[in-house]
Amino acid sequence: MIAKVLVLLCILSVSCAQKTPVFIYYESLCPDSQAFVTKQLYPTMKDLKDYVDLHLIPFGKSSYRTQGSDTIFDCHHGEIECYGNKIHACAISHIQVDSFQMEHTRESLIVDYITCLMGGVFKDEAYADLAKECATRTQVKKFESIENCANSTEGSDLLKEMGEKTNKFQQPLKSVPTITIRESFDLQVQQDSLNDFARTVCIHLPKPTPNVCRTYNAATSIQAFTALFTVLIAAALHLMK
Repeated sequence: MIAKVLVLLCILSVSCAQKTPVFIYYESLCPDSQAFVTKQLYPTMKDLKDYVDLHLIPFGKSSYRTQGSDTIFDCHHGEIECYGNKIHACAISHIQVDSFQMEHTRESLIVDYITCLMGGVFKDEAYADLAKECATRTQVKKFESIENCANSTEGSDLLKEMGEKTNKFQQPLKSVPTITIRESFDLQVQQDSLNDFARTVCIHLPKPTPNVCRTYNAATSIQAFTALFTVLIAAALHLMK
């Protein structure tokens, strides 16, 4: 009897749901990456965080080479982006949630912090100031560990790992950002994700689909109907001329 109750509770519990792995390959200073994270990824993860196993890979079209014991990076948008990518990689590695942050999981706090970085404005080489400001705004504790990481060999090692993951997936990366579901690249998924990430994720979630996905499907249906209605009105007006 107890076993049956536990199984039923597991079925009804979100925590028992199988999360769908989603990988985002991006760059810290890429305008398209910034737009995707702030306008698509952030709101989607607010609604679907219990159903998505998110993997953020901040490297993009960068490259690296070893020089003795050092790793030299060449980033798509210059040296500041290399530092920005290190901040992202270090944040993903170091951010933790303490017992007082009941509203957060580690993953949700990382998303909040990365979104702040991607939507932030900084002058010249003051990316470190933005990183610290975002830590304060999103209540990330122990920012010093992130900063020390980015300024040390640890940051280089973490960014190199991101480069290895990117190159293993696709070398060179053709598009930034690149979005994959279940680690398999699909051009249609890529295009759909850039247009409507939430609905695309919902389509690829295992059944039964969470209730929140019905909202996205309904909104998409209304948009499609409105677009069709607009086309028909335009055609009718044209015929009346």
